[in-house]
Amino acid sequence: MTFQTAGIHHITAFVRNAQATVDFYSGILGLRLVKKTINFDAPEVYHLYFGDQIGSPGTIITFFPWRDSRKGRIGAGQVGTTTYVVPEGALDFWQERLDRFEIPFAETERFGETYLQFEDPDGLRIELVARREGAASAWSFGGVSVDRAIKGFGGAILLSAAPNRTADLLENVMGLTKVGEEGGYVRYRSTADIGNIIDVNATPVEHGSGGAGTVHHIAWRAKDDAEHARWRSRVEEHGYHPTPIVDRQYFNAVYFREEGGILFEIATDPPGFARDEAPEALGEHLMLPDWYEPHRAVIEANLPPIQVRVLGADAQ
Repeated sequence: MTFQTAGIHHITAFVRNAQATVDFYSGILGLRLVKKTINFDAPEVYHLYFGDQIGSPGTIITFFPWRDSRKGRIGAGQVGTTTYVVPEGALDFWQERLDRFEIPFAETERFGETYLQFEDPDGLRIELVARREGAASAWSFGGVSVDRAIKGFGGAILLSAAPNRTADLLENVMGLTKVGEEGGYVRYRSTADIGNIIDVNATPVEHGSGGAGTVHHIAWRAKDDAEHARWRSRVEEHGYHPTPIVDRQYFNAVYFREEGGILFEIATDPPGFARDEAPEALGEHLMLPDWYEPHRAVIEANLPPIQVRVLGADAQ
């Protein structure tokens, strides 16, 4: 049997303003803030996780809000666009919602599907697509009801400096299936119902540079620790240079950079975000790993206060 990833586990990006990020992803897009923690390598910076009601793999977008970050440039070596999937028939609602919050958007088509494309406050590129597949979200917030809520990732557009090498990795290492080529993109599909459609540029594009408004890495799913160890070995056997396995509290992670310049991670589905908070209280408190607990007072004093709040256009 072919060794395959189910699809995207999470996507992590750089932004500048923590509260603006919460307002956009929870207040406007209706995602749940499922974990409020810190960058384990830079504890003066939040690490914020947004997703469905429990932060299921395939729904999670995470952010490092660096207040003084330089502006990044989207290009090769990055995820160019993060795709979210909504229920069939919900795009009209989202058009009206984007208009109400004065967020410019464009409607475009790709592989026979209609997309609404727009940007977050830092310029991160986002698009919405309606599909039948994927379980409905059970989370509602502000003006977003469960029947129109984002289900999770629809997928992503990858921008590669070496598209043929990235394609080879997706097909022959990660186990995705090529399903078509159109309009300058090659499309691949994984086995999950969400986070499963990956479009890659067919010809090289200009290199990007990291900073606010760009994606740091894309993470792929491993179902458990045993499969995760197999993934690390598989990646290494194919000539890549994975890191040791890293404990990220809510999943274990392995990182490697593919030949098109994109930083890939492979992350375990378990243990998930309820390991240190009750499901009904996810995201309500700053959660720290044990080794940072003695420094909680200093860490909290250095972080700007944030809150999940219903925004004015929904409160009227």
